[in-house]
Amino acid sequence: MSYVLLLIGFALLIKGADYFVQGASNVATNLRVSPLLIGLTIVAFGTSAPEATVSIVAAFQGNAGVAIGNVIGSNIFNITLVVGLTAFIFPLLVESETVRKEIPFALLGSIVLLVVIADSTLQGVNASLITRGDGLILLLFFVVFLYYIFEVARKNRAAIPALDASHNPAWTKNTLLTVGGLVGIILGGEFVVRGATSIALSLGMSETLVGLTIVAIGTSLPELITSVTAALKKKAEIALGNIVGSNIFNIFFVLGAAATVAPLPVDPRIYIDAILTIGLTVLLFIFSRTNYRIGKREGVTLAVAYVIYMIYILLRN
Repeated sequence: MSYVLLLIGFALLIKGADYFVQGASNVATNLRVSPLLIGLTIVAFGTSAPEATVSIVAAFQGNAGVAIGNVIGSNIFNITLVVGLTAFIFPLLVESETVRKEIPFALLGSIVLLVVIADSTLQGVNASLITRGDGLILLLFFVVFLYYIFEVARKNRAAIPALDASHNPAWTKNTLLTVGGLVGIILGGEFVVRGATSIALSLGMSETLVGLTIVAIGTSLPELITSVTAALKKKAEIALGNIVGSNIFNIFFVLGAAATVAPLPVDPRIYIDAILTIGLTVLLFIFSRTNYRIGKREGVTLAVAYVIYMIYILLRN
């Protein structure tokens, strides 16, 4: 039953995120929001909704390893495999704003994450804990990011022509898609946490390892599907914006909300994964800065890096 719950949960997460993104993106287009901003906000938040649901539910149930591992594992998956496969399909052209502001903000998020989980190193205590205070600080950073996004959207809106009324999707349909997608995401998140935790115990795996692998991959499938689809349609701005926005959302909102719900004890082994997240974000910045594009060669490098990482954490367990 645990495996059945996990599969049903992933199905609900993926389909729910698909409906949510479709409905919300249509609304954003009607409101004359640029493709990059749609990727950074509506699409990123929609595809990260599974991570948010799973981590918050896990925090409620006292499964801190799943909550933290899900966030870090999802971010590593996004930077390596999602960017890698997307760039391999169609080279990602990177806007200068993304290189100068969004990717550095994602790097700041990774550094802040390392700081909040490193109590034992920084304060000399026996165990590390992401406290409610840490959670509120992360949420404050998220508010700052939202303010920046809305300011950019406000400045860009005037440059985007309004759609003809005959081309506007039905508001009622998009509202139903958005709400229905959210319901699927919430139910799916509950099933995934229950199934994954049960499987972890039966196989002798730690909650942190399950969060870094099974749960992180499952909840990141919407990012993978959305970015690959965007690349196939040659909409690179949405693809890269989705990935960068999702990573920012995961650290500042998902982990912030989860820690605010309940303080999260930290598994010491996850420090290495947090440091790796910083290194991979720096690598993404370097690749993006080179001719403002991420090509097939860089994509293969990132995808191979994820395979090596998976082998390492499985051996570590």
